[in-house]
Parts: sequence; C-alpha cells; structure tokens
Amino acid sequence: MKSLVLTGTKKMEIKEYNKPTPKADEILVHTAYAGICGTDHALYNGLPGSANAVPPIVLGHENSGIVEAVGADVDGFKVGDRVTVDPNIYCGKCFYCRTARPELCDSLSAVGVTRDGGLEEFFTAPAKVVYHLPDSVSLKAGATTEPLSCAVHGVQLLKLTPYQKALVIGDGFMGQLFVQLLEAYGVHQVDFAGIIDDTLKFNKDKFGVTNIYNTTRDKVPSDYDVVIEAVGLPQTQEEAVEATRKGAQVLMFGVGKPNQHFQMNTYEVYQKQLTIQGSFINPNAFEDAIALLASGKVDVLPLISHELEFSQVADVLEGKVPNVSKAVVKVSGEK
Repeated sequence: MKSLVLTGTKKMEIKEYNKPTPKADEILVHTAYAGICGTDHALYNGLPGSANAVPPIVLGHENSGIVEAVGADVDGFKVGDRVTVDPNIYCGKCFYCRTARPELCDSLSAVGVTRDGGLEEFFTAPAKVVYHLPDSVSLKAGATTEPLSCAVHGVQLLKLTPYQKALVIGDGFMGQLFVQLLEAYGVHQVDFAGIIDDTLKFNKDKFGVTNIYNTTRDKVPSDYDVVIEAVGLPQTQEEAVEATRKGAQVLMFGVGKPNQHFQMNTYEVYQKQLTIQGSFINPNAFEDAIALLASGKVDVLPLISHELEFSQVADVLEGKVPNVSKAVVKVSGEK
C-alpha cells in the first residue's frame, strides 16, 4: 500500500508499506480522506504536536474511512462501516486520567503522531477511539471531525449564555469553525476579526456574523464577553485580552511556538475579573462534533479550499501553496 512517510525534518517520501493487520482490540481502516492542520505543519518542521512524533512516521491524525477488518475482540463494528477516528489515546492510569482530565495525560499517544495515521491507504486504531459516521455526513466532512472536536472542547471550557457578545480572532479554518460553534451554542452575537476581507465577508454572508473587522485597518471595540483567539501569535493574543469588557472570558486556542510569550496588563486582568483559559486537544468531544456535522449546525465543506494528492502535501506544509483555508488529502475518496 502507498504511505506518505515523514522521514525527517521537512522530509516526506511516498513509500510502499505492507498492509497492517489489526490487533485483537483494533480496527483496520481503509482511509478515505486525511486532513492537514497546524499540528502537521509543526511536526513537519520538527516541532512538537500534541505529542512528539519520531520519524519515520505516517502523519494524518484527522481522517475518515471505511472499516476494512476488525480485531477478534472488537464489538459494534463490521466491515464496510463508515468511520472517523479520534487520534488521542489516553493511558487511563496517570494522575490526570484518574482525575477526569485525560487530555493532560502523562503518557498520551496519538494516531498520526506517535503511531501511523491516515496519510496511507490503510491504518489501524484501537476500537475505543473509532466512531461511526452517520450517512448524512460525507467522508470528506468526516475527516474534519477531529479539529471540530478540539473546538468543541474549547467551547465546553467556557460558560456560555445567549446574552453574550463574542468575538473570534483568526480567519483560518479553526476561527471559522468557532464562528459556527458559538452560534450553535446559542450566543446571540458573534463578531469576526481577521486579515482576509473575502473570508470575513464570506462568514458574514454565509454564517450570519454580525460585525467583521480587518485588524490591519479596523479598531476592534473592547466590549466582548467572550473572545476566542484562534491564531497563536503574540499580537493576536494581546488583541484578545484588549477586546474584553468586565467579567469576560478569553479562550487562548491558537497554538504558539514553544518559546513564545505575549504581554498583558495584569492590573486589567484583576480589575476586569477576566478568565483566561487554555484549551488542549479534544477529550470526550467527538460525539458532539459528529452530532453538529450531522445536524447541519456546523457546515465544514464550504471551508475546505484544497483537495490534495500525496505528492502535493509537502508543498502545503512548506507554505508554498497560497490561500489554503483547509486542505484534505484524497486517499481513496468517497465510497
């Protein structure tokens, strides 16, 4: 089978691997689509993701596909089932797992990070992290379940009520997901800030954003109850804190570099009684993410800008392909 292998920093090769055999508690998935995200950019450039990736490794922690085979001890799945995979595998034994915070697991492993993932024709995953996809969700949309579940986890960490005004900073794929999520969770006004006029206008016209701001020229007001930072740069992290009013919550979702810092006025944090919340991966959020896709309350297909072949992935990870909102790799495609 064809596999796209990360063989070193900024090195990927298409190789022929043997088709894996699932262990007793595993499922073998025939990959349909695999998404490319910021974590893949980091791993490609030798930076850590949710866990450390040691080459040679097959990336592809966002994926969908068809069950090809099931292990001897697996119940609830059969050959031909349409599925998506939560890549994160928790140890269940460490302090964090035993105190209901598995996302902080000391021994986290992940499909497409620490073990081979969806950038190959077939891959295995423990049955406990495999989820059925409803017929109403295409396999292409299903490959975005993982990033959507990460956004769902972020929203679940907040205290949301309908009266709030929310601002999303960052007009990439994740920021656009948050626009729809906040609306789905009942926030009555969602505003959007970024740097790409066409993306901002699209979200206003398509998804009902109230106000849009191009931060290269527009002043963002400081009157938001909820601010979600979905970029991960010091400038936008500082802008997120500055956009708050008293009693606000700031979700720092964007992933910065490991040595990165930003500045904030600590008296303002005190005086406004701000809550500044981090968000890491996606514990117990896959069912909600699938339900949001199935119900149509989150529509991801208009946000997918590129459908790639294996040979094009490195160029995207190198930043050589312009105007990428969301790229997915067509491995075998829709069935």
